[in-house]
Amino acid sequence: MEQLVNFVIRPPRAEYNPEHDLLEQEFLLKGRWYQRKDLEVKNIRGDILQCSHYMPVERPEDRPLPCVIYCHGNSGCRADASEAAIVLLPSNITIFTLDFSGSGLSGGEHVTLGWNEKDDLKAVVEYLRTDGNVSLIGLWGRSMGAVTSLMYGAEDPSIAAMVLDSPFSDLVDLMMELVDTYKFRLPKFTIKFAIQYMRRAVQKKANFNITDLNTIKVAKSCFVPVLFGHAVDDDFIQPHHSERIYEAYIGDKNIIKFDGDHNSPRPQFYFDSINIFFHNVLQPPEVVGPTFFDPVDDYFAKGSWSTMQQLSSPPSSAQKSLAPGSTSDAINEVRLKRPMSRTEVPSNDPSNQSSSETKEKESLEVSSSSSSDMISFDLSNGDPYPPHLAVALDDDQYVEFHVDELADFPSNAEEEERMLMEAVMKSLKDMEVEQTHQKKEPSRTNTETSEASVPSKTSDSLPGPVNGFVPGASPKTSQNKNDVIDLSARTKATVTVVGRSSTSGNVLEGLLRRWDLNFFKSR
Repeated sequence: MEQLVNFVIRPPRAEYNPEHDLLEQEFLLKGRWYQRKDLEVKNIRGDILQCSHYMPVERPEDRPLPCVIYCHGNSGCRADASEAAIVLLPSNITIFTLDFSGSGLSGGEHVTLGWNEKDDLKAVVEYLRTDGNVSLIGLWGRSMGAVTSLMYGAEDPSIAAMVLDSPFSDLVDLMMELVDTYKFRLPKFTIKFAIQYMRRAVQKKANFNITDLNTIKVAKSCFVPVLFGHAVDDDFIQPHHSERIYEAYIGDKNIIKFDGDHNSPRPQFYFDSINIFFHNVLQPPEVVGPTFFDPVDDYFAKGSWSTMQQLSSPPSSAQKSLAPGSTSDAINEVRLKRPMSRTEVPSNDPSNQSSSETKEKESLEVSSSSSSDMISFDLSNGDPYPPHLAVALDDDQYVEFHVDELADFPSNAEEEERMLMEAVMKSLKDMEVEQTHQKKEPSRTNTETSEASVPSKTSDSLPGPVNGFVPGASPKTSQNKNDVIDLSARTKATVTVVGRSSTSGNVLEGLLRRWDLNFFKSR
């Protein structure tokens, strides 16, 4: 029971080093210099909130710029806003981020999943209103941060727009779902009694009522234009929570669903949609001023490249075409530096891990084992591609071959077939040697009887022998047990590579059509 109470008011506090885990004090992004300004804001309860404001070094004509406040999840911190900064800064939209009270490096003892956090958000908005460098204000929240944004947006109609990523609709309903999903050892008939106990315990420790965290009621009185986002395989806050809020929401709204779970990295098309959404609503001024040439990446810290040159000419069409991919590369670089904070259910039982968490761990193991010693190339039209071009291809358009030296890299279709055939032959020979070794063990006393029975037993369910080789059966041996028949000369292997064609058309144009001015019509 104490685990669920801690899930609400005392989840693991995110630990990070501002000098290492935040974006640098000055950095280059898409040819412009930006800066990070660290500051402190005091909330109404007297807690000191650690904050950061990302903005251009030079504002256009010293005009105030729109600002989006990024609100992290219940186990998160302001370092989680780095991806949002990469997405929105090139559009002349500044990013303000904070550690909520009870989170990260800020003061406060407890987390309240949005109840007290909305007061933290109010203190930040009041600071930005008096700063003089901010025009319109938007909110971008994830998980607990999405609930906080919605609850505050209903109280402050001056908020221009909100992005709500995986909010919950009702905290009590969420708790009951988590008991079932994560197999907490509570009898079904005691769950409601347990929640009543939790309500009293949370009320006593953190001074708020968990039954008041109902965002469906809030959605019925909020008119701020909103974009919902939710992962389809989220088993922590399931997608129907966003759907219920969306149905009840009275203001202008839209919703996007994407692959992944609660903690998955968000896809690029989702970031593109958010960028267009905020650009249409906040109306930032056009990007003007000097740009700088960056031939390798699109994100640099100050001092990381000493030979940087200023360009007086506008970027070429080739440079412009690299922009979408460069944003994705910069986000990936930030994720490698510090991954997004994860929201976990506290549990001492390893069996309580969700299936999505297990799958993500498996995928990380696979990627870590293959990324260092794999070379990729395109097979779509048979033309060879050098290894460094693999990053420009879609994941479903190229395959990976394990090679020890670059000299083994295939340069035509014949060499590709030879390499694959050699791999198949080597596997067959290894299997033959292994089977022969097993036949020498004393425990295998009925080997000949088993071999004789295999073909008749599998004749109805398995295909017939191919050049004397039966799948699933031990290879035949000669009269001399140490001599193994080489089946490689009589074995054929056919390899078929299927590549899915990428969606035709300009994705950005499609998004622009999706988010035209007709988006904000009454529904």
